[in-house]
Amino acid sequence: QVRLVESGGGLVQAGESLRLSCAVSGINFKLAAWAWYRQTPGKQRELIASITSSGITTYDDSVKGRFIISRDNVRTFVRLQMNSLKPEDTARYYCNFLNQPQGWGRGTQVTVSS
Repeated sequence: QVRLVESGGGLVQAGESLRLSCAVSGINFKLAAWAWYRQTPGKQRELIASITSSGITTYDDSVKGRFIISRDNVRTFVRLQMNSLKPEDTARYYCNFLNQPQGWGRGTQVTVSS
């Protein structure tokens, strides 16, 4: 059973950076495509970045050019480097499979003040 543990969130000012990490266990990490999602209260969870097993990345327009997703197949981590943060990036961030996400972790809260 997959276990996902997100970390690295916090309170920052607009323009600053954060790096989120997601520790993955219980699954053959290398074979899967992974993604970062975020959710704000009252809204649906949205996909913002993904990376395939071969390292191809895709980004939502809202984060393109500012966020970078990466994967560490040895230590089974997925990371999200977030630069030039904006108040509208404030959300709870989760990692999961790109295809058929399941077993959601607790996420990590990112709050960006203006």
